[in-house]
Formats: sequence, structure tokens, C-alpha cells
Amino acid sequence: MDVPYARDRSARQYIYAGKKTEFLTRITLHFCSKPAEVSGSTNGGFYRPVGAEGSVSIEECPQKCDYRCSATKRQEPCLKYCNICCQKCLCVPSGTSGNKEECPCYNNLKSSQGNSKCP
Repeated sequence: MDVPYARDRSARQYIYAGKKTEFLTRITLHFCSKPAEVSGSTNGGFYRPVGAEGSVSIEECPQKCDYRCSATKRQEPCLKYCNICCQKCLCVPSGTSGNKEECPCYNNLKSSQGNSKCP
């Protein structure tokens, strides 16, 4: 590697070492910034534990909320808030009521009165 502005050998080595370090840093950052994938898992190939936050894709929210709100008499508000919570938390607890401990984010969303926002 011939560097025209470096007159002696030690200066060329110093410049080469700096470029090598910069290259290695860029390569490391490139590979560390990629999302981790687990082969064989469901939901787009990314690992999301069943029932945990992120286990439901946004496209699945209406279907999950339809089931969650199927036993209530107040379908419209239930579906509205369930879908809001699902899109925010990417999780809907199993069953038609209860089981909110499965989705901490869903469980912790509160209304301005301090009540649970999510059905």
C-alpha cells in the first residue's frame, strides 16, 4: 500500500492500521445491527413467545379481538379498545376474559380514571 503523503515506513503503517481498525469497526457494527432470527419459529421467522408481547402481528389483531370480545354484550367498545391495545402491545390474552397476566403491556394500559383500558 503506497500512501503518497506518508514519507517513512512507520507513518504508512500507522495509516494502514487506522484504516484496518475502521474497516473492522464498520463490519462489526454491520453484523451487530441486524435483528436476530430463529429458524423454525412462527410469525415471520422472528421468535415471539406465545402470549407474550409481540406474539401477535398487527394483521392478526382483528381476529384475536373478535374472539376476545365474543362473549361480551358490549361488542363495539370491546373491539375498539382491544384492537387499540393489541396494536400497541402486539398481544391479546387467551380466552374471552381474564388471563391478562399473559400480556403485561396489555394489562398495564390504564384509562385516565386508572381502570384497565384493555378488555
